[in-house]
Amino acid sequence: MNIKRITTSIALGIATLALSTTFAFADNNFGGNELRKSACANIVGSPVIKVEQKVKNDADSGVAGNAWAMDNYKREIVVYKTTTANTYCAIVKYDGKVVTFAGASPQNTGTVAAGIRGDMDGGYRATITGTLLASPLWKIHGNVGTFDYACDANFNCPGRVSWLGQYFNSGYGFDYAWWGWKYTTKRNGTWVNASTGNSGDITGVLTSSKDKENDNHEDGERNDD
Repeated sequence: MNIKRITTSIALGIATLALSTTFAFADNNFGGNELRKSACANIVGSPVIKVEQKVKNDADSGVAGNAWAMDNYKREIVVYKTTTANTYCAIVKYDGKVVTFAGASPQNTGTVAAGIRGDMDGGYRATITGTLLASPLWKIHGNVGTFDYACDANFNCPGRVSWLGQYFNSGYGFDYAWWGWKYTTKRNGTWVNASTGNSGDITGVLTSSKDKENDNHEDGERNDD
């Protein structure tokens, strides 16, 4: 998940549906301590925002700039107020599935075939400077719904959403303190894409039709709605 694509999504925003189901993220999410409350300095009280969101069809970019996979994930967005005026710490965790496009591998060490499925998790921690909307466009606790970004392999994503625009007045500042994602497949490798450095890659072919059937069965666009 290239950080440039995430930054682009911050500038956009649309309305959505609200669902009642919630979900939890394990403490062993990739990123470990970087994505825990303790990593936020000088926070005050309970989160001012703690919501869950489900995203479908989000194109994921590799180091060559190509869309190497389509992502379907859930993410937890938690925002804490800090002791510094108009400054907030955000922790956003991801848990989901990917399926590859044919082309350059994510680390660009080779090529990858279409249809290889895997797991992804990780997220980011960031500092936001600005003011909260008096009337947020999304609820501040619970599940905000399912969003279909409807991306194609050229990063045209007519349904892309900015969660920041739902809570903060325009003109806010946003700076990443840490970001990283880990992608794992059964037979085609593991790739880590993080602010502290990349490692590994996902390459090769889908080994057999049986593998594809098994991966399709285990693929989790998870039916939690």
